[in-house]
Amino acid sequence: MRVVIAEDSVLLRAGVQRLLADEGIETVAAVEDGDSLLDAIAEHRPDLAVVDVRMPPTFTDEGLRASIEARKRIPNFPVLVLSQYVEERYAVELLAGGASGVGYLLKERVADVAEFVDAVRRVAAGGTSIDHEVISQLMARSRRNPVDALTQREREVLALMAQGMANTAIAKSLVVSDGAVEKHVGNIFAKLGLEPSSSEHRRVRAVLAFLNLG
Repeated sequence: MRVVIAEDSVLLRAGVQRLLADEGIETVAAVEDGDSLLDAIAEHRPDLAVVDVRMPPTFTDEGLRASIEARKRIPNFPVLVLSQYVEERYAVELLAGGASGVGYLLKERVADVAEFVDAVRRVAAGGTSIDHEVISQLMARSRRNPVDALTQREREVLALMAQGMANTAIAKSLVVSDGAVEKHVGNIFAKLGLEPSSSEHRRVRAVLAFLNLG
């Protein structure tokens, strides 16, 4: 796998690069601003970009805006945002801009290296990895909730799906059987009106609906 890292902190940039290298993931470019990110993506055509939100020159939302632009230029280009903040306006636009290959993790809540690397691989493969706190903040801003029909347990299952968990991991987290999770997932698809397609694609569409984006 080949990645581009966009992070203005030299130490963090080097740290993420070393961490990925230890897992056999090659960093083809490490840059510090949005324009350089777009140039690096165009030049190297990596499998994924790992992007901070706040970068030069204004340190507000440059990373997210560059990520959105990258996905406009290359539809569904995989982007994993790794940030200290939830920038709601552009986070919504990023997540709503495509049904695959998007992640948004908060730096302080990345529990361990294995979880981060798993998120990198999942997003690069077209999946999602969205921090629960990001979900909570985006749900709080929503004027309407498209998942009112779901039970509390179904919402819990869907929230874990948004974090990229497979059914087995969801079952372990909720201390229920795999069969129970499969039933809940089926009910979620039915209540959200998601017609049969590839299972992975329906999971992503369900997550977007949960975020009031789909």
